[in-house]
Amino acid sequence: MNIHEYQAKEILKKFKIPVQDGFVLDDISEAENILSKVESELGSSQFVVKAQIHAGGRGKGGGVKFSPNKESAKENIQNILGMTLITPQTGEAGQKVRKVMVTEGIDIADEYYLAITLDRSTGQNVIMASTEGGVEIEEVAAATPEKIIRTWVDPSFGLKRFAALDMGIKLGFKGDLLKQFVKLLTNLYACYESTDASIVEINPLVVTEKDELIALDAKFNFDSNALYRQADILALRDEHEEDPTELEASKYHLNYIKLEGNVGCMVNGAGLAMGTMDIIKLRGGNPANFLDVGGGANVETVKNGFKIILSDENVKAVLINIFGGIVRCDRVANGIIEAVKELDLNVPVVVRLAGTNADIAKELLNNSGVSIIAAESLSEAADKVVEAATVGVS
Repeated sequence: MNIHEYQAKEILKKFKIPVQDGFVLDDISEAENILSKVESELGSSQFVVKAQIHAGGRGKGGGVKFSPNKESAKENIQNILGMTLITPQTGEAGQKVRKVMVTEGIDIADEYYLAITLDRSTGQNVIMASTEGGVEIEEVAAATPEKIIRTWVDPSFGLKRFAALDMGIKLGFKGDLLKQFVKLLTNLYACYESTDASIVEINPLVVTEKDELIALDAKFNFDSNALYRQADILALRDEHEEDPTELEASKYHLNYIKLEGNVGCMVNGAGLAMGTMDIIKLRGGNPANFLDVGGGANVETVKNGFKIILSDENVKAVLINIFGGIVRCDRVANGIIEAVKELDLNVPVVVRLAGTNADIAKELLNNSGVSIIAAESLSEAADKVVEAATVGVS
C-alpha cells in the first residue's frame, strides 16, 4: 500500500525526523487560509505547491511549483488542483490531482538520496544513500552506480551506530551535520521497522543553508500482509489512487493486477499464474492480467474472476488454468459453467484442469452445453488461447 507525501511526512515527524512542513487542501476556497498558516505557523513567505498523487516524477509533469509570493502560489494551486498529472509512473492516462500540499520554501545547499528496503537475496535490510539526490535513483544506478552507497543490516540485530556513522562519513558529512545524519538515519530505521514498511525513501534529503538536514520529500510502501496490525496506516489508504479493477478484485479476495495484453488469465496459485503468463508470452501471446483465485476457489470466486477479467475491453480470449490441490476442479468447473451462462460471454474460453476431481470437472463441462475449448496440457492451452485471441483481433 502506498500513501501520499503529506501522510509520509506526518509519520516521519512522529519519529523525530525533520521535514519540509506544510498543509493540505482539496478546494481552492481554502487557499488563502492555508497560505496564511504557512506564513504564520512556519514563518515562510515563499511557498512550494505540490500535487499529491501516488507517483514519482511529479515535478517533471508540472505538479510541483515554487512560488515566491502568495499571488503566484494561488495561481499554482488553481492550476494544479484538479489537473490530470502525467508522470513516467502514471502512464499516459495520468492521475487526477485531488489534493495539493503547500509547503514552506527552503533554501537548499545540497541534496542527497536515502532509502531503506529489504534485500531478499540476503534476507537483510539494505540502506541505500547517494550524493545524487533529487533525481531518479534508477538513472544514477544505471549511469554512475559507484555513487550509490549501500549498507546491509541484519534485522535480528538492527542498525548499529557505527554503521550509521560510517555511511554518513562516506556521504561526506562532518561535525554537526554528521551527528544530525546519524540521528536521522537511526530514527528512519526505527520508523521502517515499526511501520512494517517494504520501502521508505527520502528524496531529496537536503542540507539547508542553515546547515540543517531536512526531508524535502518522502515515500512509503507498506507490506499489505502486515496491515492487519497497522490500523493507523491502513486508515491512510486512498482508493482514488488505486486501479478501479484491482480495487474491485480485492473486495472478492482476488489477487489481480492489470497488464497490457489481450489474453485474460485465471489461475490458482501465484507461481502457477506466473508460469502461465510466461508460456503465453513464449507462444506469441500477451497476458492481459495476473489473476490468482487462490486455494479456496469456488463457484462465486470463479464468477467474480470472470467479471473482473472481462471488465477489461482489451481481452479477446480467456485461459483458465487450474491445478486441483487444495481446490477441487469440479467446483471450478461449476463456477465456469455458471459464469458462461450468466455473463453471456462473447470471447472464447480455453480451460485446462488437472488434479483433484479433474475427471469429474471435465465431465461436467462436456455435459454443460456451454461453449468451452478444452485443453489437456498447459502448452496446448497456451497455443489454443493465443490462436483464439489472434482470431478475435483480426
